[in-house]
Amino acid sequence: MKKFRTFIGCLLVLLTMLCFSGCGGGGSASNTVFYLNHKDGDSFTDLIKKSFEEKAKAGGMQVEFRDAKGDVNMQMDQMKEAIAAKPAAIVLLAVDGTAIVPMVEKANEAGIPIIITNRGLNGGKFLSCMPNEKQAGVMQGEYMAKTLPPNAKVVYLEGEKGFAGSEARWAGFKEACLDKRSDIQLLASTVGNWSTADALKNVTLWTKLFPQIDAVIAANDGMAIGAVQALKDAGRLEGCKVSGVDAVDAALKLIDAGEMSQTVKQDAGDLAAGTYTLAESCMKGNIPTENITVDFTSITKENIDKFRK
Repeated sequence: MKKFRTFIGCLLVLLTMLCFSGCGGGGSASNTVFYLNHKDGDSFTDLIKKSFEEKAKAGGMQVEFRDAKGDVNMQMDQMKEAIAAKPAAIVLLAVDGTAIVPMVEKANEAGIPIIITNRGLNGGKFLSCMPNEKQAGVMQGEYMAKTLPPNAKVVYLEGEKGFAGSEARWAGFKEACLDKRSDIQLLASTVGNWSTADALKNVTLWTKLFPQIDAVIAANDGMAIGAVQALKDAGRLEGCKVSGVDAVDAALKLIDAGEMSQTVKQDAGDLAAGTYTLAESCMKGNIPTENITVDFTSITKENIDKFRK
């Protein structure tokens, strides 16, 4: 009888522990999403993060934000932390879309949905709310093909090396401009790493090497802004078209002032909304089966009034 009472006592303790574990760990995890940003301080992805945070607060979603500071090893550690916490989903803006894949696969094995936005992944299973990157390049190419004079000479600032979005934007520009107008000459192209400082350095060099530059096409606004500054410093901005991508406020101001010709709006609010929709579905246990695609919009002097705040 004593052994029976001991058995019952142990069983009750075990059941209590299981109930505590189920209500505490599992309950909180199902309401939590980890948001792993590649690098805080990036003007465009900061807009996505801010908008996502606002939607999460309004919707009662608990979000754990982490900043990898551009360090892939730090982001791998943050992925380990997120997987151990067993959240409803992980929103991932990868520092390196290839190096992080093994951690994505570990999340897949753990049954944790991965959601990407703005920055691609080269493996693993994931949901995505992404822009049509090639469309941005096509819009830049169409604008240049339409407005550049005969025998124009242009330079191109690429984004991050190996980054799918950068490659798609270049492909779109080439297809819509260089392949359509054989008279337009590409003088030079280089990786600008999405950086204003890198663009300033590269375009400054190009102004010394090339006596004629009719346009600078940049894969994002940060580089376009650097190009504008370099051209101004060299006294070469007048008559030179500058195009970027993202429609950040600084670029819109330059277009309004006539110092930039075009930006292609990648809607941070729409990307955040789509990402939130996917995360919310995961939180409710309804794993989405379709990804979300966000379109771009070309902005020039002609329609700038619609986009200035």
